[in-house]
Parts: sequence; C-alpha cells; structure tokens
Amino acid sequence: MTLAPVAPTRSPDLQVRTDPAGKPLAVRHDGIIWLVDPDTDSQHWFGRDAWWNTRRTAAVGSGDLVSIEYWRVQGRPGASGSALRTFTLRRNPLSAQWLLESICD
Repeated sequence: MTLAPVAPTRSPDLQVRTDPAGKPLAVRHDGIIWLVDPDTDSQHWFGRDAWWNTRRTAAVGSGDLVSIEYWRVQGRPGASGSALRTFTLRRNPLSAQWLLESICD
C-alpha cells in the first residue's frame, strides 16, 4: 500500500530528527514516532526546483534556491517488531521544514 499525495504533505505533525550530518534518525507522523532502521540503506539525493515556475527572486548571495533535498528511509514504530515502512522525505531550498513525499509498505 502506498500513500502518495499529489503534492507533498505539509503537516505540522511531521517532524524529522537528524544526526549532526543531516541523516534522518526518526520520523514523527500522525502522532507515531518511526525509528529509522540503521541496518537499511538510506538513500539521499537532490533534485532541482523549477524556479522559473515559482517566480522567486533573490538577492545575490542568498544561497542555493533550487536544490530540493530528498531522503528515502525505512522505519518502524518505536522498538516494535512491526514491518518496515518506507518514507520519502523532502525539504525545499533554504527551508527547515520537512515534507512527506510518500509512505509505502
């Protein structure tokens, strides 16, 4: 089963805890804390924002306004023996807020 919203979910209940390098360690979604399984291979990549569609302008030196950060991680609720679920997380340029791109079993 896959939950794939048309647009990434902007939920105040979505929180991501990361290590100092930025790798997700836990995801809180719908009141459940999902611990990222350290034995699985997390995937990390960057996409590009279509800045010409968003019509954002910025002063010189504002930073990277086009790199969208993605992580695909697998986690389970707490220390349970539940099956792993795969989360695809997204963070827009210069944003501290994470968005939920998808969840699948």
